[in-house]
Amino acid sequence: MEAAAAAAEGHHHHLHGCLAVRAPVPRCLHGGGAAALVGSCDEASCGSPRWIGKSLSCVCIKRKGAYERICMNLTPVQEERLQRLRHRMKVYFDPSRRDHQEALKALWHATYPDQELQGLISEQWKDMGWQGRDPSTDFRGAGFISLENLLFFAKTFSASFQRLLKKQCGNRATWEYPFAVAGVNITFMIMQMLDLQSIKPRTFVRAVFIQMLSEDEWAFDLLYCVAFVVMDKQWLDKNASYMDFNVISCQCTNHPLSVTHQIALF
Repeated sequence: MEAAAAAAEGHHHHLHGCLAVRAPVPRCLHGGGAAALVGSCDEASCGSPRWIGKSLSCVCIKRKGAYERICMNLTPVQEERLQRLRHRMKVYFDPSRRDHQEALKALWHATYPDQELQGLISEQWKDMGWQGRDPSTDFRGAGFISLENLLFFAKTFSASFQRLLKKQCGNRATWEYPFAVAGVNITFMIMQMLDLQSIKPRTFVRAVFIQMLSEDEWAFDLLYCVAFVVMDKQWLDKNASYMDFNVISCQCTNHPLSVTHQIALF
């Protein structure tokens, strides 16, 4: 991701509050919301980023010549959605809260619709890739939004979610990465990558994401789904096993910007 940003920033100019980025002349897609992502299950679950482009409308707005200009000044819609997302990021998972308990149960039912959950603390959770009997201990740094991300993925793209959960694509390792814990890590790393809580001047990465946010209020959750797919693809490409989990999960944040930056090319 940083590589893509660096390459872009090497050819940019500031034009009236916008960041102009030299880029290939793209073909813009105009999507119709998150549901538009559900197209080819194989494409969605096995690593192609094209599926997100079907939902997030073209980010290359206000084009002039061979430049994409991404506005740095927030619109009222962007400001509202950004504040809402920042609030979500500040919410810790609280196992005593009823709504958090219900969200955890909803994740179980979306993941295993035919299996009855024995309890919020149960050996069953290990089957989903939590580290122990109590999944609430695994949220920590990522907070409640990481549960929301998993639930969004499970409900919105159930076929893709199930393929990743069951490791149905490619030649898998004997010792695979823990699915749910990987999902929490991906949320945490995207939060770090975007750095939306920072008061520092906005980076190109954040500018692209905020433009995506104006196109779809679920941009963070959609980006999460893409990052999960990218992580799994890297896992397969590198023939990784459990001992490589931390390295691969960290490397996956090198890809989401290249995905967001290239959406317009699809």
